[in-house]
Amino acid sequence: MKRFTGFTSPSRRGFLAGTAAAGMTLGLGLTPARAAEPQKGGTLRVGFTQGSTSDSLDPATYSNDFMFATSYAVFSTLVEIAPDGSAKPDLAESYEATPDAATWTFRLRDDATFSDGKTVTANDVVASVRHHMGDQSKSGVKPLLAQITDIKADGDKVVVFTLQSGNADFPFIFNDYHLTIRQDQGDGTIDPDTRIGTGGYVIEAFEPGVRIELARRDDYWKEGAAHFDKVLILKVGDAAARMNALMTGEVDLIDRPDLKTIHMLERNRDLRIHTQNGTLHYTMPMHVTTAPFDDVNVRLALKHAIDREAIVQKVLKGYGTVGNDHPIASSMPFYNADLEQHAYDPDKAKHYLGKAGLDSLEVTLHTADAAFNGAVDASVLFSEAAKAAGISVNVAREPDDGYWSNVWLQKPFCTSYWGGRPTPDLMFSAGYAADADWNATKWQNERFNELLLDARAELDESLRAEMYGEMQMLCQTDGGALIPAFGQYVSAMNTRVAMPEKVSEMWDLDSQRFIERWWFA
Repeated sequence: MKRFTGFTSPSRRGFLAGTAAAGMTLGLGLTPARAAEPQKGGTLRVGFTQGSTSDSLDPATYSNDFMFATSYAVFSTLVEIAPDGSAKPDLAESYEATPDAATWTFRLRDDATFSDGKTVTANDVVASVRHHMGDQSKSGVKPLLAQITDIKADGDKVVVFTLQSGNADFPFIFNDYHLTIRQDQGDGTIDPDTRIGTGGYVIEAFEPGVRIELARRDDYWKEGAAHFDKVLILKVGDAAARMNALMTGEVDLIDRPDLKTIHMLERNRDLRIHTQNGTLHYTMPMHVTTAPFDDVNVRLALKHAIDREAIVQKVLKGYGTVGNDHPIASSMPFYNADLEQHAYDPDKAKHYLGKAGLDSLEVTLHTADAAFNGAVDASVLFSEAAKAAGISVNVAREPDDGYWSNVWLQKPFCTSYWGGRPTPDLMFSAGYAADADWNATKWQNERFNELLLDARAELDESLRAEMYGEMQMLCQTDGGALIPAFGQYVSAMNTRVAMPEKVSEMWDLDSQRFIERWWFA
């Protein structure tokens, strides 16, 4: 068996060498706050865009950044994505695989404890993973775990996973924010509402969709982490209110500043903008099981009726690049650079309408800025551009609160976003596989799903590249996801907030692990 203390697939090594420092931090008046050694102390106040009154501590229900950040702060995962893109052991001390990558063994740390003092055991891991695997589970990570045929504890500190077939990327799954570890209740189950975790913080107060108050554990087992004394996360959904809270000093950090008015922050020398490249992308999923989106020609007409460059320049203010209707970022392994770029072409859109037997089309696009910063403006731009193709896109603005429970996955055409995943297999499995709970388009392409299984088990890198390239093409030409743009992660903070020289760019704010990794200078 091969033993790992971290995992980077061969195809990623060259890429990582060139992009480890690709993230940008733009100092507005002052150099970004960095320190040779992290400092302890202070209360970090965070203003977050997302958060819902339907949020709960059940890890199977997590669907927004408010809960993702909370999950990583209060609980822990077996592995975490390191700044170099590797799967670095966290609660695990190490992991190893058989030569065919079909059996994986994880060894747990001896010193990891829960906030009540109990030591983390293999049974805790088994119970936590199985929580997402049951027939009744609606967890977003459930499709990624379907490949597991057996999971068992081998003593107190070893967990063995047996897979249906080989999976070279398997450890990356255990960075997922759903898969934080809880205590086994003694019957193979966990208490999904427990506040007892293995992370650096404990919950002092929790009002779903409103606020959460965290306090640092004095007995946290991980050295060099969890520096703030306390953390307060507030849901501040309105972009103007969020930016005002930062400028007046009510909060120290906000995510997703309004790019239209971001220049207001540049005037304040006590603030700075932080940007990260990554896998963030904005989507407009169409239910392919609902007319008129059940016709691939209608889907292609809409994909050619949107002005992608206008969205990048006018909505993202240049903080992004055009998308090509598949979810694999150009920075990811196995990106297909040979696909022809879908571009704004009203004549081509009319051509596809004609193939669908239509000379005009009227659809409703449901949206809210809760979907992503600028989603409403992007929808309006789409509506204006589509008129030249004879397409009427009616923009229905929905309430921000409850958007992820009432609109996403529910309405046949809406706006959404994905933070992405570290590998194509994880991205496709989470949002495009036929049985994925988060398959927002309800797309079921037989060839795509066959390739998904074959590529996961294929250990030949060149063959995997061919398979993942074809899957991107199938998404682009047949899939129901209109993906107009990839964006940079943009956040803003006061200059007291310090961070490591390199941060993880998988998701926003150090892959949402900023509460554990950052500090006050």
